[in-house]
Amino acid sequence: MNVARLAIGGIIVSAIAAGIALYYLQVYAYYDEITLQVEDVQMTSLFTGEPEPIMFENVKAIDSDSSPVRFRACFDTPLSFGLLTESYEIYDAAEPLNAPGWFDCFQSGEIGADLVSGVAVAFLGVENIQYGIDRVIAVYPDGRAYAWHQINACGEVVFGGNPTPENCPPAPERLQ
Repeated sequence: MNVARLAIGGIIVSAIAAGIALYYLQVYAYYDEITLQVEDVQMTSLFTGEPEPIMFENVKAIDSDSSPVRFRACFDTPLSFGLLTESYEIYDAAEPLNAPGWFDCFQSGEIGADLVSGVAVAFLGVENIQYGIDRVIAVYPDGRAYAWHQINACGEVVFGGNPTPENCPPAPERLQ
């Protein structure tokens, strides 16, 4: 009887330890706070079709080497909302991804709802910053801005194991 209780206790303790470790690894371990450089905050110009740096300040950003979609950033831009909407490409399919709870400046639910209601506008930062991944930047009229990576249409197809569609750039060999 004591051996059975000891075995059950060992299993429970192991399960709790594994749960704590898994939680820590998912929420904290793989993220690093990063410093953004000028070239990290760009928007795609309506005129040239190329990304160009924009002014920004008050940055808080995280990223991870474990996944290309773990990048998140919160910052302010002094550029006027009118200038941004007249100069940079709108990103219609913006869907901000959740950030870890401790990165409290990035509230994906609120940002997403504000994009749907038109309170904020999403812009294409850099298309295919990594194959199949776009950097998206949402901006509010008061200058608050948020950036994240999301899988684009080409990435969805190729990452799903299907051949590269005709309207997409060729996938790197490691993805084919």
